Amino acid sequence: MKFNLLITYLMLCSCAIFAQTKVGGYVYDDLGEPAAYANVFFKNSSEGTITDENGRFYLESDNTWKTLMVTYVGYENIEYPLEKRVNYDLKFTLQEEADALQEVVIVTGKQSKDENENPAIAILKKIWQRKRKNGLNKFKQYKYDKYEKVEFDLNNVDSALMESRIFKGMEFIFNEVDTSRVTGKTYLPIFINESVSEVYGDNNLNKEKEKLKGNKNSGFENNQFVVDFIEDLYSDYSVYDNYLKFFDKSFVSPISRTGINTYNYVLSDSTFIDNKWCYNIIYYPRRKNELTFKGDFWVADTTYAIKEINMHASKSANINWVKDIYIEQEFEVLNDSVFLIKRDYFMSDFSFQKKESSRGVYGKRTTLYDNYEFDKEKAESFYNKDVFNPNDEAYSRDETFWNENRMEELNTDEKGVYKMLDTLKTVKKFKRLYNLGTVLVSGYVEFDELNFDYGPIFSTVGYNDVEGLRLRTGGRTYFGTNDMWRVEGFTAYGFKDEKFKYGITGKWLINKRNRLIVSAGYRQDVEQIGASLTTSTDILGRSLISSSIIGTGINDKLTTISVTGAALELEPAKNLIFRVTGSYRTLESASPTFSLDYFDETGGIRSHIKQFETSLSLSYFPNRRMSGYGVERLISNDYYTSLFAQVTRGDKGVFGSDFDYTKVQFSFMQPWRIGGFGVLYSTVEAGKIFGDVPLGLLSVVPGNQSYFSIYNTFSQMDYYEFVTDTYTTLHLQHNFNGRLFSRIPLLRKLNLREIVSIRGVWGDISNNNIALSQPALSTLNYNSLTASAIAPKDRVYWEYSFGVGNIFKVFRLDFNFRGNYLERPNARKFGVTGSFGFNF
Repeated sequence: MKFNLLITYLMLCSCAIFAQTKVGGYVYDDLGEPAAYANVFFKNSSEGTITDENGRFYLESDNTWKTLMVTYVGYENIEYPLEKRVNYDLKFTLQEEADALQEVVIVTGKQSKDENENPAIAILKKIWQRKRKNGLNKFKQYKYDKYEKVEFDLNNVDSALMESRIFKGMEFIFNEVDTSRVTGKTYLPIFINESVSEVYGDNNLNKEKEKLKGNKNSGFENNQFVVDFIEDLYSDYSVYDNYLKFFDKSFVSPISRTGINTYNYVLSDSTFIDNKWCYNIIYYPRRKNELTFKGDFWVADTTYAIKEINMHASKSANINWVKDIYIEQEFEVLNDSVFLIKRDYFMSDFSFQKKESSRGVYGKRTTLYDNYEFDKEKAESFYNKDVFNPNDEAYSRDETFWNENRMEELNTDEKGVYKMLDTLKTVKKFKRLYNLGTVLVSGYVEFDELNFDYGPIFSTVGYNDVEGLRLRTGGRTYFGTNDMWRVEGFTAYGFKDEKFKYGITGKWLINKRNRLIVSAGYRQDVEQIGASLTTSTDILGRSLISSSIIGTGINDKLTTISVTGAALELEPAKNLIFRVTGSYRTLESASPTFSLDYFDETGGIRSHIKQFETSLSLSYFPNRRMSGYGVERLISNDYYTSLFAQVTRGDKGVFGSDFDYTKVQFSFMQPWRIGGFGVLYSTVEAGKIFGDVPLGLLSVVPGNQSYFSIYNTFSQMDYYEFVTDTYTTLHLQHNFNGRLFSRIPLLRKLNLREIVSIRGVWGDISNNNIALSQPALSTLNYNSLTASAIAPKDRVYWEYSFGVGNIFKVFRLDFNFRGNYLERPNARKFGVTGSFGFNF
């Protein structure tokens, strides 16, 4: 007990150093109900906040204040003397004003959408009329300086956590404990990154470029991946947009043109701010469980531009692993008609549970803007993005640079985190915990002294009807995240076929500026080659369904494949990749119940295919962001377009190859954000083979006999049910992100998400290819050996499904229905598949 009191005393003392005044507590009305959205501020200041739906508030200031004010429309003002710098667990009860009973404005429940009845709506409509005339949109070109600070903090730090065994030997880290000015919770900084840059933009060209001047970080070895992860979560946004994208979700902006149908608005106050008369409007959601905010904003009465705004995500918002989201933006007056963003603060509380007492991690981003310049035109080529810009100088700036370029001083705990984390990395226990975390994230076990990673551990065990139980072991060289070369290999053993499989590849990044990469490798393995229409360019690549442990039917249509290949890859422009590949493959059936037999030129039957191929492919990924610059990089975001085109030439006679042909393939994947109605994913694939080839080289429409939901496959189609030499497929999957379920009272609290999918394929196969592959095709249970029986020629094959996602936050179930070809033997009319995933 004495120790807890001592800890509390020391924490309060440290808080008094970090901030001069801190207050927190609750506000209730005269009936004892929480007073939501009451104003709480320091007297004679513009520093304040509003209470949440539970009447809770927290407020801090770097200045010393003697009086706290609590105001609520229709109630008497409360003035509370602050005798101490730190005041927690305050409780205020509002008393209704006797003289103002006729003027009471209810700040709960539904508010009118009619501007004649609700003055806040009239102001909101004027904001809409002028929103494209404010800010950077008023100028042809612009330039400004930007300072950004990203931080991770462990929150809800208490004496129990400090005394826990996990931190034994690392107690010194708690010297940096502070208290959040937003939530009032104690926190411990565990990571910080600072950057300074210049941003250039051209509204006529609709292009923007950011030039990094300095970057400084602390924490873990791979911290750039952490920074990229946060930057993707906290992508740039404008409150004037109708929808704000955070955590891959689209929140309705309180300034949105659709806001009237989503939010309640109340005109709360008006006053001068920076010599401008401004109105204060409070807003809060009309419905629960939607992706919305609550808060207030100040708007100028002449330009109707936002001066200040704060947004606090609704506690009931359908988003996982995030307990709190809080945003503040401040704008400065450039002249009588232009407001420009000055400061942006974004804080989120990541936690497995949304209970108030549960521990988690704060992710915070503070961005400041200054030194605006306008209408200075630059050549269009200036905005071209570099494939690789080393800019090593930016990562080695001294303290003088940071003192001159920081737009906001680090507070005491932020200054201490650099030293604390450097010390922490020398503690052996911390290293062990960190290594365990990297295994779970990367799937590899690191052996630093050997510069070797063992894994991936998730591929260690598999099963199929040919190999039986399959055990795999492998690894890769690893000197650092930006290795210029890498070697990777594996070996596997099937206990049923009693055979070893193995493979090895090597990659070398020759030129970083245009990412010229040379690679080569060899693999001998057993694989379900009908799992994908687009052939993988990764020699060690192996489809998930090649080893699915359980399935809807026998997984025996497997192929023994031996492939040797080499490739040259070039990225002349960012995210535009050209690749030239040469490969030699041998194919034969791996199962006595499956055949790849075909007729040779003499009319005899052969079961072994030898083929040399050369291919030229183009891949383009607009808006994709990558981490690092080594031979292997990580993708930092997951919402981008993907375009792929490839021409493959098979040459008979080269290395004893059996066939001459040309294969053309194309695929296009595009995600579409449909405002507050979720995300639609669309994929189109098409291909054609010119020439005569056997079954092993034809395009097999990818079925799925596993119980996993796998995008770009057909869940109710068996392996090798349809075989083509010409095909077109379409996959559409729309995730409503709980938009519909949130309106059903019994389902609302479950935060389930509805997914609707439809997919179809048309294909054809030539008579020559049917005749050539007749020995193999005749064993695949076709009613007849005609193009219409083998390929979906006369009717487009289609399926549809209804899915329920976010079950227990990690599981998704899809209920799949076959649309046609129901007359086929053993046709699966209905099936259930599922998948796991950690999604926000």
